[in-house]
Amino acid sequence: MKKLSVFILLVIALVCITPTACKAESVVKLDCKSAILISEDGQVLQEHNPDAKRPIASMTKIMTLLLCYESLSQNKIQLDQDVVVSQLASSMGGSQVFLDANCTYKVENLIKSIIICSANDSCVAMAEHICGSVEAFVDKMNSRAKELGCNSTCFQNCTGLPAVNHFSTAKDIATMMLELIKHEHYFKCSNTWMEDFVHPSGRVTGMTNTNKLVRFYQGCDGGKTGYTSEAGHCLCATAKRGDTRFVSVVIGAPDSKSRFKQTSDMLNYGFANYQNTCYASVDTQLDSISITGGKEKLVDVGLADNLSFFGKKSDSSKLSVEYQLSEKLSAPIAVGDKVGVANLLNPNGQIVKSVDIIAKNSVEKMSYWDYIRRIISQR
Repeated sequence: MKKLSVFILLVIALVCITPTACKAESVVKLDCKSAILISEDGQVLQEHNPDAKRPIASMTKIMTLLLCYESLSQNKIQLDQDVVVSQLASSMGGSQVFLDANCTYKVENLIKSIIICSANDSCVAMAEHICGSVEAFVDKMNSRAKELGCNSTCFQNCTGLPAVNHFSTAKDIATMMLELIKHEHYFKCSNTWMEDFVHPSGRVTGMTNTNKLVRFYQGCDGGKTGYTSEAGHCLCATAKRGDTRFVSVVIGAPDSKSRFKQTSDMLNYGFANYQNTCYASVDTQLDSISITGGKEKLVDVGLADNLSFFGKKSDSSKLSVEYQLSEKLSAPIAVGDKVGVANLLNPNGQIVKSVDIIAKNSVEKMSYWDYIRRIISQR
């Protein structure tokens, strides 16, 4: 009887303790060919066959859009630029906005249709506009993938329509997405739920975002769906709450509902257990530093960048900031000159991240006559 009582107590203890201890760290159950969940700085929080080469359907358009935005950043094209649609572009099947051949459309509207409704015809029109031909554009897609370290990716087209030897991985897709979301204009389109696409003739094609999470998941502001019978149901999504952003990828889910649920589950896991914490920002006020030999006696200083760190929520309060400023500074000092460093320390005093402390104003070196005038003014 005594042994039985002890056994019952142990069972009760396990029931009470185990859920509390494991709930925060539970791994999301996945039913897909491959998947990954990463933070904005590239830390992997969960993965399932992340390097498996798979057909990726319309998630291909993440690279297509990246090249569009990089062409904009390099001033090779402009958002208000006209694009004449070819017969090839207008004849594309699958998802489309039914572009009229030989008609003129704006770059911004074509990009928006790719983001919102995965328009294949707009992809081809932009590929031809940027590189002159789809083939040249695809070569550029593959070169850019290699530059990003996506060495398990091979593109055969700019749309994701089925093609032999056209594949990528969950890890590579996440890498490409992280690069795409560096372009602010992307978010002006990516969280749009419904919008009309107006053709030059006045004809209207209704667009609905293929990524349902932008409407139904808190913080989701971008992503790209994909489906073919070869690839299965795919989704790359990004979501941000506060200062914390995640990117998730699901490849080869059994159905559309499942890809959205698995993505939501992974994002929930990320937001529940991890966060990006800002310990000191560029706006943090630091004491001015004395400077010798300058026309001014002090120089204002501040952080070159935010001192932020991504990690488990339970660990965020255990880190501390240490400021190390140069003890002796001599003029001249220019804006942006390094004058110290801010270190983020773990409980053992080890540095986990550092950000430079820089001069916020310039201080010129005193001339001979400046010294004379200062002496006279002090009498």
